[in-house]
Amino acid sequence: MSLMGSLIQFNTIVLLLSLFQSIQAEEFKSSQPCEFQAIFNFGDSNSDTGCMSAAFHPAVLPYGETFFHDGAGRASDGRLIIDFIAKHLRLPFLSAYINSIGTSYRHGANFAAGSSTIMRQNKTFFDGGSPFTLEIQIAQFIQFKARTAKFFTQAENKTSFRRHLAENQSYFRRHFPKPEDFANAIYMLDIGQNDLGDVISKVGKEDSQALISNIVEYFAKQVQKLYSFGARKFWIHNTGPIGCLPVFMPIHNAINSQTQVAGYLDQNGCVNHPNNLAREFNKKLKDVVVKLREQFHDASFTYVDMFSAKYELISNANKSGFVNPSGICCGYHEDGYHVYCGNKAMINGKEIVASSCEDPSKYISWDGVHYTEAANQWIANRILNGSFSDPSLPIAHSCQITH
Repeated sequence: MSLMGSLIQFNTIVLLLSLFQSIQAEEFKSSQPCEFQAIFNFGDSNSDTGCMSAAFHPAVLPYGETFFHDGAGRASDGRLIIDFIAKHLRLPFLSAYINSIGTSYRHGANFAAGSSTIMRQNKTFFDGGSPFTLEIQIAQFIQFKARTAKFFTQAENKTSFRRHLAENQSYFRRHFPKPEDFANAIYMLDIGQNDLGDVISKVGKEDSQALISNIVEYFAKQVQKLYSFGARKFWIHNTGPIGCLPVFMPIHNAINSQTQVAGYLDQNGCVNHPNNLAREFNKKLKDVVVKLREQFHDASFTYVDMFSAKYELISNANKSGFVNPSGICCGYHEDGYHVYCGNKAMINGKEIVASSCEDPSKYISWDGVHYTEAANQWIANRILNGSFSDPSLPIAHSCQITH
């Protein structure tokens, strides 16, 4: 066959494969939605809705000022991506598992905790760590599921004290998921950013590639454990462009020789090296998700490219109605001095009060590390329809198994 003939044949195959994938995606989109009965979420501060506030010091204003008008346990001025996901699925906001006041777990629970990691930590909360690693979060879920099932079983088996029985059943059904709801739940994971922070701190001391491989392998073990306890529908976020977090950008830090080196920053002012590590983590994470699909044929695994969704926002900040992506709404970050949102400090004899900006909806970054509600909503709108997912299915259809 001639070279031209081979090229035509190759292009025809590519076209047919693309057409098949498009038809397949449309078939899934036109199918019945999943009708998730609950959400069980595992992660760090990107999706913590009150764990660390309940366990340690509560978040206070100006955190939560935009939507909740109170701290609300979230590292933002308002709602997080997990809140918009719950709303999209017509489910209530998730209560933090560890929060005992005014909570309901009828439609799931949130085990995410700020500063959490996939790997075990060697530091305390007072050193910037968290006791609630992914391993602990999943242990909490296992306990939650077992105790919930026990409540329902006890209520059904009792034959005396019928009035008391009816009251118990009513309470359980109002506040806890039914045993069968666990199989019809979506299991979401958004964690790994803090692990990468640890990798960055060890650059030059340990092999970054080996560290990242260990992290994603440990992640896979935790997902396998969730599967062994009945989880079947997984929605897995990769990590975002941490080099684009404003507190890491030279504009908010003291100038040094390293930041002046060509190639240190990309076209958006983001620091290249941490972003490259994030890309490597995401590549390995995606490989792990593919292997999990091959291992568990009765489960669905959706890999969500949060890096690309967030980077698209950062690259098109002005077009999307936001100020420069290096802008920080709440906090003082100048000349290497960092006073985080809601705090006070004396700098050069002057008291600095790190208050919030006039209009958080114009900013991507809330406090230099976390996103504003407006940015979270922008990102949520992009990922919910499947545009950044593999397979490219809307979240409402992500229970479809595509092996």
